Amino acid sequence: MKEFLGIVLMFLIIVIVFLVLGWVAAGNDFFLYKYFASKQEAVRRQVFEQTKSYNQGMIQELENMQFEYIKASHDSKDALASIILHRAADYDESKLPYDLRTFIEQLKRERS
Repeated sequence: MKEFLGIVLMFLIIVIVFLVLGWVAAGNDFFLYKYFASKQEAVRRQVFEQTKSYNQGMIQELENMQFEYIKASHDSKDALASIILHRAADYDESKLPYDLRTFIEQLKRERS
């Protein structure tokens, strides 16, 4: 009977050890993800911002906004200027065509 209880106890200890190891591994994955996820996402965003499609899309969107600004009535130009400046705020202006860059600089001068 003592041998049977010893075997059952040993089996329970082994099961508990595997459960603890599984819990530690899952927790470790969580903490590694928590640490590296933000860094991985930052790198992914930097790569995305360097793509040709992102840059062409941003230039096209700003050119469309410039066209709408030129067509707009005097009352709505202030709101459109705010939207254009907000959209262009995080974009590298050196990548913009000359005419679009001067347009955005003009909007900045008018707003200050």
